[in-house]
Amino acid sequence: MTNPASARTLSVRRIPLLAALLTVLALTGALLGAGPASAHSAVVGSSPENGAEVDRSPGVVSITFNEDLRPEYAVLKVVGPDGNFWQQGDPTVQGRVISVPVNALGPTGEYQVNYRVTSADGHPVQGQRTFTLTVAGNGQPGVKADADTLSIKNEDHGFPVWGIVLIIIAALVVIGGGLAVALRRRGA
Repeated sequence: MTNPASARTLSVRRIPLLAALLTVLALTGALLGAGPASAHSAVVGSSPENGAEVDRSPGVVSITFNEDLRPEYAVLKVVGPDGNFWQQGDPTVQGRVISVPVNALGPTGEYQVNYRVTSADGHPVQGQRTFTLTVAGNGQPGVKADADTLSIKNEDHGFPVWGIVLIIIAALVVIGGGLAVALRRRGA
């Protein structure tokens, strides 16, 4: 025969175990969903392709990302080997693509395509693509590029996804350790 008091005590002792199990399940779910939800926009292609050699102006330079972009604060600059801007006008953002028109180019050499966009999650992402003009054109350059435009490299100062994974794992270890200590004290 079971004693009702001991059955009630057993149920009360299971509450922390049930709470621990629910916490672990919730954190595991968060861990599995953290990757896509916290990732920022990433380049998946460009026209001209990064590092491509072209013999004439592409007419339009564009960069395609893995997710839609926000149009606010979008920057796309084409800087020639002469240090001048070669894009014509402001860039446009349509879905996952940022583009800017480019008229006839000038000197042969490497052209830098510097970008700064805002991810769908609001995080700014900037970087640089390049292409090389192999046949000189007769285009007229824009103004000289400033030092900040010339120094843009592929950068993403956001919090990396693996950092979130480590935080969640550390939280699981701390919570699990605390629950183990609490359960041992109750059992003693």
